[in-house]
Order: sequence, then structure tokens, then C-alpha cells
Amino acid sequence: MRLHPIGGGDARAVRDALPAALAGERALALGFTPAPDDEVPEGTAVVIATSGSSGVPKRVVISASALRASAEATAARLGQGRWILTLPAGYVAGLQVLVRSLLAGTSPVVMEGRFTADAFVAATREAGGAGLYTSLVPAQLATLVDAAGDSEVLAALRAHRAILVGGQALSDGIRMRAAELRVPLVHTYGSSETSGGCVYDGVPLDGVAVRRSGDELLISGPTLADGYLGDDALTARAFETDEQGVRWYRTGDRGAIHDAVVEVHGRLDNVIVSGGINISLDRVERVVRSVPGLEQAVVLGMPDERWGEAPIIFVARGERNGDDLLDEARARVTAEIGKHARPAQLEEAPELPLLASGKPDRELLRRMIHEVPPPG
Repeated sequence: MRLHPIGGGDARAVRDALPAALAGERALALGFTPAPDDEVPEGTAVVIATSGSSGVPKRVVISASALRASAEATAARLGQGRWILTLPAGYVAGLQVLVRSLLAGTSPVVMEGRFTADAFVAATREAGGAGLYTSLVPAQLATLVDAAGDSEVLAALRAHRAILVGGQALSDGIRMRAAELRVPLVHTYGSSETSGGCVYDGVPLDGVAVRRSGDELLISGPTLADGYLGDDALTARAFETDEQGVRWYRTGDRGAIHDAVVEVHGRLDNVIVSGGINISLDRVERVVRSVPGLEQAVVLGMPDERWGEAPIIFVARGERNGDDLLDEARARVTAEIGKHARPAQLEEAPELPLLASGKPDRELLRRMIHEVPPPG
């Protein structure tokens, strides 16, 4: 089965092509141009090029049945209604907004251009202003929460039955502010390999199972992707079948399961060694983001002459002094993790570089740290 490319994952083009893709009549290539000899299994709906935020872009093959299973499980959990698309359709979270809309028989409102609170209010008004659904990344939610002193912004947030938030860790600060505003948040966990979010507020969707192997979270169910285009070795490493014939996706995420509720603790490979001690940068980032003014900060590892490696904070310039922010972050990290995990420095910029998906461009920030020129 040949792939049909849709340049840049254009939302309207994807929406118009979805009926054929979900019927198994056409496979869409989102976010990349396929080679002439690229072929996918019958029943494939899309192949999505991942953001490559970790520096390793992949092309994930997803069947029509997996997309349908995900959308139907979301409807069973949250109900059906009209969706607002705020994310690129070339990424799985944006694509699923279109799939859910199609299966619900509704027409999504497509936001175009730069995401702003005013644009969100206008889209909410266009969508009918009540009983709505949308999917955001944390940076978008932070923009809306910051603007919620405006009664129209607050009304637009509360007009939703559910606002799905995923794609990256959500800081406790933003989560608590949203709760105080009575915003109907649903924190999602998943990836392109699971056809998008498949765990809502820690509870797997119907048909989805999550277990641990060592510290790693594994996921099974009808929403799993088929694998990676043109990379059988990577597919074999990421997907395994157990003795009962159940297929599992190895997420690469560290986590725990308590009373059937899934907790995600960060990436297994997002660890540095400082002074001979392993430090989880995800854990440091969670603590750093508890500091007012650092809710959207990014923490990465940097070379350190004395310790080998050390955490570094990147943040968009705000109202608070950078030295004060660093001092408070170091104090909180020391108290919660230990001196060995204290960030060595804080770098401010007018704004952080973002991927089209709305996630921080961690790979670009890493190249800045190591002074590695971008490819090409």
C-alpha cells in the first residue's frame, strides 16, 4: 500500500482525507515526504513522523483500526461533542481531534495561526460556546490560565466538558491554578505509538492495559501502532509479544502503578551522572517547575568540569530576576532531592524554541549547550 503525502500535516487537507484513510482506502504520510518505494501494510491509515524532541525522529505506522479504537475509547470515557483543533494535524494529538470529530459526526473548529487567548475565545464562540472538547499542550494551557483574569477567557475554558492536556509533563503550579479556576482538565499519557493518549488521569482507557517491567511502563491494547516505517530492528526493540500472545509497547518511561492508577516518573534515559551519582533530569525539572516563574522551564544536562555533568535550566525571560529564580530552584532541589542534583546555572531567552507540536525543542537546546551545529 502506497503512502499519500500531505504537506506539513495541513489540518484541512488531513480532515478531508480522513474518511478514505479510516476506510483503509488510502494511507497518509504526515510530516514527511515518503520515498517512492515506501510501502505499508493494508489497513494502514497514517504514518506520522514524530517530533524528534529526543533527537531521534521516527515514522510511526498506525492502522485505521487503532485510530478508531482510540477515538471510540475516548468517547466512551468523556462523551462526544464538538472539538476545537489547536494543534497541528501532523501530530497524533491533533490528528485524533479530527478522528474523534469524524466518528462523532461533528465538524471541528480549526484554529489557524499563532495560539493566543483571544484566538481560543474566538474559536470557542465559533464552536457554539458550550459542551466542547479540545486538546492542548501545557504551554497553551499556561497561556490561557495566565489570561484567565479576563472573564471571556475564563468563560471559554469553562465552556468545555473536557480539556485534554498532554505531550509533556504538566507542572503542579499550572495544574493547581487550573483547578482553582474550575477548568475541566484531563491529564493524558500516551504517544504516537499508542495512537495518542491512552491513559486519562492515571486510568487506562477501556481495552488498554499498562504494566511494569522493572521500572519501565509497558502498554498493550487495540490502540498500538504497527511499528516503524523501514526500521524492523527498532520495531522489534519497541514492541514485544509475551507468552500469552499479547503485544506490548515498551514506552521507555519510568513509572509505577498504585491501586490501578498509573504514575509516570520520566524517561529512563533522561539521566545524567554528576559526581558519580545518577540524577533524573525529569525529577529535577518537576521540582524546578514548582518555583513561581519557572512553570515552563526546561532542565537539561550540561558538561561540567568538576562533576562531569550538571543540570542547567532554560526559561523564557519573565518578570523575576534570573539569579533569584536560580537560588530558589537550587534551594528546592536541595531540599527535595539533594545537593548533588542542584542546577548549575540558569539561561534566559526572550522565548524558548518550540517544535510545531508545541513542545520545547530540547534537541536544539542540547545543541546550544554542546555547541554542535545543526544538521544540514
